[in-house]
Amino acid sequence: MSLLEVKNLQVAYGGIQAVKGIDLHINQGELVTLIGANGAGKTTTLKTLVGMVKRAGGSIEYDGKDVASIAPYDFVRHGLAMVPEGRGVFPKLTVEENLHMGAFYRNDKAEILNDIERVYGLFPRLKERQKQLAGTLSGGEQQMVAMGRAMLSRPKLLLLDEPSMGLAPIIVQKIFEIIQMVAAEGVTMLLVEQNAKLALEISQRGYVMESGKITMSGNARDLLDDERVRNAYLGE
Repeated sequence: MSLLEVKNLQVAYGGIQAVKGIDLHINQGELVTLIGANGAGKTTTLKTLVGMVKRAGGSIEYDGKDVASIAPYDFVRHGLAMVPEGRGVFPKLTVEENLHMGAFYRNDKAEILNDIERVYGLFPRLKERQKQLAGTLSGGEQQMVAMGRAMLSRPKLLLLDEPSMGLAPIIVQKIFEIIQMVAAEGVTMLLVEQNAKLALEISQRGYVMESGKITMSGNARDLLDDERVRNAYLGE
């Protein structure tokens, strides 16, 4: 069953068409990746899914509803959360306050505290820094805060935009391990990522985006083995 169904999606900035009629779907429980070079339209696609950018055409259905019927500020309440490119933490709030912001609409205080402890279990470094202002953390730590905050909303669908960008390899490995663990718990995910190899290795399916169009799609393992993908994105 598709949790997200996108058909003929078109997005334009002025006279420039950034997304040119793409189709994609994500089934319940899947981890799907969208790969492509800088400027391919990946981030624009994500922002359009959550109402941050207006679509010029096509349809987006999330959990059986047209996303146009959901106000952007209400997506989280409907189970759709996004970890944006560049982390997007609240710099003048502490780590713990940032995590609480992810649960702003929830009233189950005991469960919120349990979920925060779960995040601290996944990211022990955040527990050590729980009273530290998020703006003073390293890039990797801020990425952990952004992911933890999204998890506090208990999402049905989690969108991740370039989680590895600018991070040291050892931190990237940790982030991707957490993505796998969260996916294994049943959270459906759409991962936008320039590190095509890492993304395809942990995903069930993948889409390749070039110049605003989906040019390839299929089983992630098949894409990893495809000569065109290897030449264009894996440096082989």
